Amino acid sequence: MIDILVYLFENYLPDACPEPAVLAKKLSAAGFGSDDITAALSWLDGLAGEEAGRCRSPALAGSIRIYDEEEQERLPAACRGFITFLEQHDAVDAPLREAIIGRALALPDAEVSLDRLKVIVLAVIWRYRHEVDALILEELLAEDDEDEDFGAGDDVARILLN
Repeated sequence: MIDILVYLFENYLPDACPEPAVLAKKLSAAGFGSDDITAALSWLDGLAGEEAGRCRSPALAGSIRIYDEEEQERLPAACRGFITFLEQHDAVDAPLREAIIGRALALPDAEVSLDRLKVIVLAVIWRYRHEVDALILEELLAEDDEDEDFGAGDDVARILLN
């Protein structure tokens, strides 16, 4: 499913992404499996729901995020620290942080790796058309040495910087 998200970054602007039925056909033609396509479309649908919640959720400056037990189990310290890093460097605000956490927890993984979290951050930024500093973007595109099951690539950087 993560590979599909990277494919979307590289091939579509958020506003130009086709409707789900058309997108499913295009993804199938690109060689993705039907189970992965279904999971990705469901995940993207949840992202649209997060967007609606983001509009209603007030940003509380200086607030501290307390992770519950499930969040701590599924988001290891490296992921939680990275989210804090993004907030401290004004790359994300509190509602965007919550959208990122919500989408990370929507993955079927028992534990979300840092590299997967970075792709989720990219997906949320991509969907909301949120501007991000080039140095932060570079950090998002850097792969964790322990988990190299995918790579976002230079095309994603080019798309997000334009």
